[in-house]
Amino acid sequence: MCDDVCFTDLTRREFGAGALAAGALLAAKGAYAADLTESEVSVTTADGNADAFFVHPKTGTHPGVLIWTDIMGLRPAFRDMGRRLASEGFAVLTPNPFYRNGPAGPEGLGLNFADPDARPKMMGLMGALTAPGAAERDAGAYIAWLENQGAVKKGAKMGTSGYCMGGPLIMRTAAAYPDKIGAAASFHGGGLATDKPESPHLMIPRMKAQLYIGVADNDDVKEPMVKDTLKAAFAAANVKAEIEVYKGADHGWCVPGGRVYNEEAANRAYGKLVALFKTALA
Repeated sequence: MCDDVCFTDLTRREFGAGALAAGALLAAKGAYAADLTESEVSVTTADGNADAFFVHPKTGTHPGVLIWTDIMGLRPAFRDMGRRLASEGFAVLTPNPFYRNGPAGPEGLGLNFADPDARPKMMGLMGALTAPGAAERDAGAYIAWLENQGAVKKGAKMGTSGYCMGGPLIMRTAAAYPDKIGAAASFHGGGLATDKPESPHLMIPRMKAQLYIGVADNDDVKEPMVKDTLKAAFAAANVKAEIEVYKGADHGWCVPGGRVYNEEAANRAYGKLVALFKTALA
């Protein structure tokens, strides 16, 4: 983690030994799952009951972590990502972000974003979550729920990570609950810096967390100024952050099973996430 705000362009050869170690963890899922306790839970929010997946080590207390999924919602891939992170010593809650429309199906939304007929439905579901105040209300309920769990370390700062549409949600969470959130990470997040008055980058002065922003290569090509806007905003607010562009990794690279999943880059991103949480949530 940089002392201040840093920005790094990564080449494929720079992924290194950390990626190999993270890959070994994923391959050993069966081994570490035996040391975890997991459950399907319901969290009461201001707008209903959110179904969610909760996983943590069987013994001890651990910092709480909130995962915001991508637009495909809560599904097996994100349950596995939660298990993997829990194996590092965290109590991880991954809610169904679209609970307002009902419980998550076995495969999340079960829709294909490439299908033009499915996109309006998906964007409509996302609109309810991204409406002003909605994510903040949800985050407050999730944080309060975690605080009441015996597996969660009392008084410890919490972490949050987000993917795709979850990227701006980690920033909204960190800004709304600065005394609760100690670390926040976005991977291939969209809409982190826009020209709208509710742009997440404008919330940075309210944050006290350490942040990590992993940018997809093709996102950076389309909007190269976003990283510079974020870098300037973090520096102006004196918020500790690291921004990296993952060369060769396309939007969505972190989620196993996805069309553009990039194992090498995903493992590096995971290593960065764990390092951030273990530093900032100690």
